[in-house]
Amino acid sequence: MPCRGVFFAISEATCKTLEDAESDDDVMNVVESLEDDWVQENLCEVDKAWDAMHRAHSDGTLDYDAGEYPLNHAVLGGKQLLEGDHHIVTLVTPKEVGDVAMALVGVDEHAFRGRYADTVPHDYAPEYGDEDRDYTWAYLDELRRFYGRAAAAGRAVIFTVDQ
Repeated sequence: MPCRGVFFAISEATCKTLEDAESDDDVMNVVESLEDDWVQENLCEVDKAWDAMHRAHSDGTLDYDAGEYPLNHAVLGGKQLLEGDHHIVTLVTPKEVGDVAMALVGVDEHAFRGRYADTVPHDYAPEYGDEDRDYTWAYLDELRRFYGRAAAAGRAVIFTVDQ
């Protein structure tokens, strides 16, 4: 499976629809609709860098609840919208988006290098190392800007990835 992560900044109405969804199918129908509409300013693709991003901002694991708020909500933290294990869809509310955006402002490249070295397990993937760190930083830098735009617009954010 590709495991490529995508973030969507969503409207209040879409957020409510997702929160009220009664099944995984209902959630995935909303996600598929967002993917079909593909509004560039409201999305951020991070390829496979989401994995190291979350690990660096949590405790080195992919545990949804690991790490400290608000940085642990940048990728996998937040409300898990699916019960199945084929996809991940995580919701970060507009208030949390603002908190994450502010926290990410303080994560510059130097700080991220330290987090990567100190927190990401050396065996998390065969790609671990300088090249993976730089690859992840490039996507994280874009994600920082994305969260800033979403916060300014008062939008919620969902993170989606298939497993």
